[in-house]
Amino acid sequence: MPHTTAGQEETQVWLMPVFIAKAGQEATLRETLLGLQVVSRKDAGCLEYTVFADDQRPDTFVLFEGWARHEDLRAHNDEAHVKEFVKAVQPLLAGPFTVTPITPLA
Repeated sequence: MPHTTAGQEETQVWLMPVFIAKAGQEATLRETLLGLQVVSRKDAGCLEYTVFADDQRPDTFVLFEGWARHEDLRAHNDEAHVKEFVKAVQPLLAGPFTVTPITPLA
């Protein structure tokens, strides 16, 4: 359950998407994710949007993202840069990317 700060629309949303590259597509996936990071950080309500490389699995990238409200996440997902990313990233992936909702403990 997302971290609650007030009403449902005021609830912060934290997500951890994970992307696993097809063999040979690691560098392209890295660049594609970094491009998304740059523009997504400018979206309204973005609290955090950082791509990490998995130090033990060079084909794996983790995105840590936080949004001030559910509405901000919905608006972000409707942005052209997100829709274009989802289409562009599909051929680079070994399988569908996963998105895990996470909640701060304190």
